[in-house]
Amino acid sequence: MSDLTETKTTTQPTQPTQPNVGLDREVEGADAGHVGGAEYAGGAGSLSSELALEAAKLDEADELAGLRDRFVLDDAVYLDGNSLGALPAAVPGRVDDVVRRQWGSLRIRSWDESGWWTAPERIGDRIAPLVGAAPGQIVVGDSTSVNIFKAVVAAVRMADEDAREGRDGVGDGRDGDGGGAGGRPVRDEILVDATTFPTDGYIAESAARMTGRTLRPVTPAEVPDALGPRTAAVLLNHVDYRTGRLHDLPSLTAAIHEAGAYAVWDLCHSAGALPVGLDEHGVDLAVGCTYKYLNGGPGSPAYLYVRRDLQPRFDSPLPGWNSHTDPFGMRPSFEPAGGALRGRVGTPDILSMLALEAALDVWDGGGGESGAESGAESQAGTGVGAGAGAGVGAEAGATVEAVRAKSLALTDFFLRCVAAYVPEGRVECLTPVAHAERGSQVALRCDDAGDVMKRLIQQGVVGDFRHPDVLRFGFTPLYVGFADVERAARVLAETLRSVG
Repeated sequence: MSDLTETKTTTQPTQPTQPNVGLDREVEGADAGHVGGAEYAGGAGSLSSELALEAAKLDEADELAGLRDRFVLDDAVYLDGNSLGALPAAVPGRVDDVVRRQWGSLRIRSWDESGWWTAPERIGDRIAPLVGAAPGQIVVGDSTSVNIFKAVVAAVRMADEDAREGRDGVGDGRDGDGGGAGGRPVRDEILVDATTFPTDGYIAESAARMTGRTLRPVTPAEVPDALGPRTAAVLLNHVDYRTGRLHDLPSLTAAIHEAGAYAVWDLCHSAGALPVGLDEHGVDLAVGCTYKYLNGGPGSPAYLYVRRDLQPRFDSPLPGWNSHTDPFGMRPSFEPAGGALRGRVGTPDILSMLALEAALDVWDGGGGESGAESGAESQAGTGVGAGAGAGVGAEAGATVEAVRAKSLALTDFFLRCVAAYVPEGRVECLTPVAHAERGSQVALRCDDAGDVMKRLIQQGVVGDFRHPDVLRFGFTPLYVGFADVERAARVLAETLRSVG
């Protein structure tokens, strides 16, 4: 789920930690002989120069480096894109056109002539390849919270329909109307990620009450053993918002399906940062925000994915005139539209939605200050350090695979620099070292984390803080470079030394 500010706190449990001592020896691809934090005090200048030189070489070889110019940035190291992405340079001009020409001159005509009415599904199709989905399965609109509610309730309703029509596979105790003994639904549980962003849990609890279910919080690792004939739906986060832990979407989705339940995934901290593979892995329903790694802007609309074969059965708990098969017929009875349009509710938020559309041009090859239309195809390569040079061609975009490769390289390098610069025992890494378990952020636990982050921001290194003791650093490969990473780790070490 989303997290909006640098001061938001939560009491969610922390996950197992990785000690700072010897961290550089555990990072995948790291030099096992690299010096640890204990040796930093004796050779600070030399070590800093070595890592700064390495960072410069990595930036020179980075095939995505040219995309940085398509964002509005300053001299600060911005490592908070996992809360709010940087402003793409194309957005202000596009929004100005929407306000002055489309709204100011065309006015009501823009619903048709400027494509406002079809924006939710059009922009959904722009997001689709970034999460591994074919066109026609994603609709943009509403907040992540609202879309989670739609998805969880719809999943439970499909589970009930399975039971009524004999598709459930629950076995003895199922009757023809989907109820069990005493009229209780056979599948009477919803599982929710116990470590989730709080709103996901709040909404899941409300959905459970509305549908007559029991909510059962479990950690993602506990899901396979918790699944059973009582499970109707499971709501999970792809990446943990506090620790950056990447959960195993393919295997967990398969286990949920094996149990006859429906999988709902929250992609807020993974979409735009790493491959998701919604279609490939048969995910049923998914939601996500667009203001983090998709850089859509503060409060930009979220999206809802409904797998194509489930769309005729998607029964939204929030039917609106925009999801009616004949929205301008103004009929008193509701008849749902076909396809992903069933996920729409009310009038789209056009200003923020079209700002998001402009932000997505970066992926397609557009996105310069002129606000040029997006390119037809992505022309980026598939990895970091492939010798493509620092400049990306004027029409080149980015692939999710290339972004993921750079993300891992950036976080590997950051962990190495932290291990080299930061005094031993001063921080603990909450983020898994293994690539298969790491998202695009690094979370470090340290004493006085709130004060430390304030000092970092004052010195031009912007991350964020999570209560009670977590420093979070998000790495958006579209605009973060290796020199940024080295500087952030160096300033962190200096700050920790200054506060004792």
